Amino acid sequence: MRIATVPLEDRFVRLEPFEDSLKDEVRESLDCDPEAWAAMVGSAQGEHFDGWWESALTAMRVGTRIAYAVRRRSDEAVVGTTSLYEINPAYRRCEIGSTFYRPEARSAAINPACKRLLLGHAFDAGAVRVEIITDALNARSQAAILKLGAKAEGVLRKHKITWTGRARDTAVFAVIDDDWPEVRDGLDRRLAAFG
Repeated sequence: MRIATVPLEDRFVRLEPFEDSLKDEVRESLDCDPEAWAAMVGSAQGEHFDGWWESALTAMRVGTRIAYAVRRRSDEAVVGTTSLYEINPAYRRCEIGSTFYRPEARSAAINPACKRLLLGHAFDAGAVRVEIITDALNARSQAAILKLGAKAEGVLRKHKITWTGRARDTAVFAVIDDDWPEVRDGLDRRLAAFG
């Protein structure tokens, strides 16, 4: 499995791999909604952005992450970020995460469009498993992940320590290669409904 670091796009979004020219747009898109950031493992808001950005670029250089700016095609605005990360070619698996959208971009087609592109890119590259994890307290995120077609696999207790110091339980979901045709078709139907 080799997942290429390339832009991905459909009629709703363009996912652009991080590079220096995107830094200011990404910073601006993430500098909002402190309540949402407080619940996340790491923060990229305000003073936390530069360290978060450098960490993403470092992981990209070593090949364990592809971090993307999410550009909304309707107005060309960067409205958030998402990543393929924990990329493990030996096990042909990765995760989708480090996802944050501006509040006005959290409904409609943005999330299913991003997930359709990321899942397709990973499975086309030979992945057999793509995980999507979230805070076990985040019911909204879990509902969105299930709506994508991922299967719930359980909860990892005290799995991560958040940037605020809270021991986080993590809800684990996955799509495996056997599931992908059905998940893909479901996402395509959802996206077609947006006209």
